[in-house]
Amino acid sequence: MPTAEEQKQLRYDIAYLRMAKEWAKLSHCNRKQVAALLVKNGVIISDGYNGTPSGFPNACENDDGETHWYVLHAEANAILKVAKSTNNAHGSTLYITLSPCKDCCKLILQSGITRMVYLNAYKDTTAIDFLRNSGVEVVQRELPE
Repeated sequence: MPTAEEQKQLRYDIAYLRMAKEWAKLSHCNRKQVAALLVKNGVIISDGYNGTPSGFPNACENDDGETHWYVLHAEANAILKVAKSTNNAHGSTLYITLSPCKDCCKLILQSGITRMVYLNAYKDTTAIDFLRNSGVEVVQRELPE
């Protein structure tokens, strides 16, 4: 039986993942819509979704349906956004709708994020193993119906 603290954490994890799932709908990408929230001390300190850099057209894919190389991933956008603020990601939790790729897991680790909660696993789970082996708490959650 989970403790009261574990039950409370589960409720918060599910709530933040639901918010991230809703936030993902803001993405203009057709293939995948992904969003990330950074939470520190019970406060959302940053958010991001996958998309093109500021000033670029919102089309994430070319005419053949391939993603442009310059599209930013949701977690990268959230980390970059907090880096531009007076806050930082050290000790925060990353809530994300899709687990990170290998490039983004390096950003997660380097930014000081200590916990990652995700909904769906990316096709390559190398990043999940890397983060776990590096001391980041990694949790996959399902949203109740």
